[in-house]
Amino acid sequence: MRLDCFEKFFNDAAINKEILELKVHCVNQGCPWRSTLKNFEEHQSQCDFALIPCNIGCGLMVLRKTLVTHLEKGCPNNKITCSTCSCSLTHAELQKHSCFDASEKKPAKVEKRQKDNKHASSKRKEPCIFSEVGCTFKGNTEKVREHESCSPVCHLQLLLGAMRNLQPPVQSPPEQSVQYPGLDLLLTGQDTALLGSQGPGELESDGGDGGVSDKALSLHDDHAELEVGRQLHALQQRLQIMENIVSALSREVENTQLNVAALERDNNTSMQVVQHLETVVVEQQQRLIRKDMHIASLQQSINALHDVSYDGTFLWKICGVSQRLREAAKGQRSSQYSPAFYTSRYGFKVCMRLYLYGDGVGKGSHISLFFVIMKGEYDPLLSWPFKHKVTFFLIDQNQREHVIDAFRPDLSSASFKRPVSDMNVASGCPMFFPLAKLHSPKHAYCRDDTLFIKCVVDSS
Repeated sequence: MRLDCFEKFFNDAAINKEILELKVHCVNQGCPWRSTLKNFEEHQSQCDFALIPCNIGCGLMVLRKTLVTHLEKGCPNNKITCSTCSCSLTHAELQKHSCFDASEKKPAKVEKRQKDNKHASSKRKEPCIFSEVGCTFKGNTEKVREHESCSPVCHLQLLLGAMRNLQPPVQSPPEQSVQYPGLDLLLTGQDTALLGSQGPGELESDGGDGGVSDKALSLHDDHAELEVGRQLHALQQRLQIMENIVSALSREVENTQLNVAALERDNNTSMQVVQHLETVVVEQQQRLIRKDMHIASLQQSINALHDVSYDGTFLWKICGVSQRLREAAKGQRSSQYSPAFYTSRYGFKVCMRLYLYGDGVGKGSHISLFFVIMKGEYDPLLSWPFKHKVTFFLIDQNQREHVIDAFRPDLSSASFKRPVSDMNVASGCPMFFPLAKLHSPKHAYCRDDTLFIKCVVDSS
């Protein structure tokens, strides 16, 4: 029954939330903290008015905010070591403590001696560990370590040279024994010395003195054999050390070669990525150029549409007349076309062609102005040939006397028939206006290096 009762209980989150929102205050005397119950435990762990035991173990209970003062002044267990005499003292004892002059001078001398030793050790030059095989480098400890880590190839070459000098020639006699030249030379020299100490006549094959000579010779041979054996053992140990060093350096060389190969692969990969990126940049630049050209073309089309007239009347402003006239006289740019305009909203598409230095019979003396019929969008709906009267005006900017010239189209001329190409051959007035009167003081045909030419097509 009791288990069944406990199983019916559950944690009510709403009640818990209401309880945690209850207003409480700190129980420590003197603390002004007031907040909700959910913040109570956090405050208790940080309250400056809470009584806590001394963390050094003196047994006293102090306020948290006065713990630092207690440790510095009142705690008997908080002892400080004197830097001069190494005595352990409390803070109050340390203020009254004084050391002898001799003891004050001693650490200074010790410190000076340590500095001198350190300075001397920094100046002392140590040889390279490969000095036994011919390396002549010397320096302090740091420079020697740097030299040993940066010169593995030179050390390996020195070791190989030493190995070649130490390695004996290998012979294959019937007994399959190894002959050491140093040992043979030593024994041969000793035998020669023994034999040289006796004259030719002193060698005996029989007799009582032969036993003594044989014993002496045997003892001498044993001593020489022991000496040679010790030397051979020392050489074998050095050989083993050299082989270990060569093996270690070989492994380092192999690791270095592997690292170099990995770096080369990384470099090749990076170069390929750079080349790919360069190709992408070139493609993007080309696309940008094409877009700029397209934008310029659209801008030109917009400007042309902005200047288009649909009522058969067009006023053409020409700037920089002096420069254009010089270019025409030199043959660099003899003519120029006006923007296209229409005789009506769905009428003929036409423009003007201007020769500032003249054309045909007016070349060099007159301005020539011609009318051009262009291939338009609505040509199939129009009646051909072109029959409308065309009038040209050179505007006097003083508004006194405009130059006017008009003509009717020759219906038999190909210039006024339906265009087959982009535009027909120009037709008009080759002697439209004399160049000598262009800058007349009475009129302002050219003011501020600008001309205004007007064309009117009679669409009636």
